[in-house]
Amino acid sequence: QVQLVESGGGLVQPGGSLRLSCAASGVTFITHAMSWYRQAPGKERELVARITGASRSTNYADSVKGRFTISRDSGDKMVYLQMNSLKPEDTAVYYCNAYSVFSRQDYWGQGTQVTVSS
Repeated sequence: QVQLVESGGGLVQPGGSLRLSCAASGVTFITHAMSWYRQAPGKERELVARITGASRSTNYADSVKGRFTISRDSGDKMVYLQMNSLKPEDTAVYYCNAYSVFSRQDYWGQGTQVTVSS
């Protein structure tokens, strides 16, 4: 059974940093693409960053390139999102996602709120 639990959200001032964590169980990072999505009030959920495969290939939304970094720790089954130079427009609920390349099924965490405000 896949379970994803996010943590690390909170209130931060513009220009600040946060690191989100996702504790993943029931997944294998080689067969599951791991991603962070976000959803702001009144907006659709959007992909922020993804890490896939044995090569740890990554891709990012244009709006976060150069500021956010996704990584994973296979031993601890953790996925991280390091967010630097945060902007008010980064305010959203951030969700951890696992996508099985075999079953083509999506799994979601419960989300963690990130608020960027002075």
